Amino acid sequence: MAAPAPAPAPVKPALERNKDSFDYAPACWGHRGASAAFPENTIASFAAAIRDGAEGIETDVHVTLDDEIVTFHDPRVDRTMNGTGAIAEMRYHGQLDQLRTIEEPHQKIPLLRETLDLLMQPANQHVLLNIDIKVDNEPERLFTIMRTLVEKHENWQTKLAPRLLLGLWHPKFIEPARRLLPYCRRGHIGMSPSLARKYFWNDVGTMSMSFQSMVNADGAAFREDCRKAGKDLTVWTVNSRREMIEATKWGAAAILTDRTKALLDLRAEMEQDWGKVAKETSSLFAWTSFWYSGIANYLISSWEAYLLTKVGGRFQLVPPLPAQAAAHAQGNPPPTVVAKVGA
Repeated sequence: MAAPAPAPAPVKPALERNKDSFDYAPACWGHRGASAAFPENTIASFAAAIRDGAEGIETDVHVTLDDEIVTFHDPRVDRTMNGTGAIAEMRYHGQLDQLRTIEEPHQKIPLLRETLDLLMQPANQHVLLNIDIKVDNEPERLFTIMRTLVEKHENWQTKLAPRLLLGLWHPKFIEPARRLLPYCRRGHIGMSPSLARKYFWNDVGTMSMSFQSMVNADGAAFREDCRKAGKDLTVWTVNSRREMIEATKWGAAAILTDRTKALLDLRAEMEQDWGKVAKETSSLFAWTSFWYSGIANYLISSWEAYLLTKVGGRFQLVPPLPAQAAAHAQGNPPPTVVAKVGA
């Protein structure tokens, strides 16, 4: 297999500058696409986020009984589709492909291959794809199929692979990811700074953390650690204006949102008069919701750890890479979007 070419140079969102603006805007990543306006995790939702101007889209993946990867959040179809059943126990062809979203406009469940085809359209080759690896997947099976899908594209080394970010909740995915998909960036998705530090720190270049977990003192320390280590911090799922502003103050590399147009409109406001927008939140922000508190985050992260181990098994530390690979320990090319806030 040919070695992937270097990633493209960092791209800053194209915004006008003035004396009151910051240096870089946070990238806008559509959470399950533009899911506030279209059925989540559908081609229509992904395309809408790109039309809005999002620099990235986020989606989730599961493997079907007939070895197709679908972009879908839940392990079962019941919540969003006009059917019932577990994806892992259903065939895509003849079963899942017949279902349509309950929400209008009615859409089918997309294949990951269709999502990659969307990203490979000439007009969309700047868009990053953040792939949320659901814990109930079997790592070897999932990443082997994914590798085939990626490498079938012409010029995948330069036009596709550098734009793929694997979001890992469980450390059991780290070693298979770096072995089977070494050209994809790796990130950790989580709600607990302590779990992120202990199990993922040396193997990922992006920390994708719940917004609430980053507000309190522990979150602030984690944000500073990411900054010092040169790790991108992305936050999810940020739909309120005030949270978008606060995440921008943190210097988040990207904000994951269901409301892509709202974030992009706000980002334009920020660029026109950052000083005015910044005043909408203050140093008291952390005290405006119980869900930002340390006790709330302890309870949530404990529940997260319980569910992850129940579904994916006990967390175990992943052995370090051989010494000769130490310089590439994170397995990640440089980020395509850098976001920093000015003074």
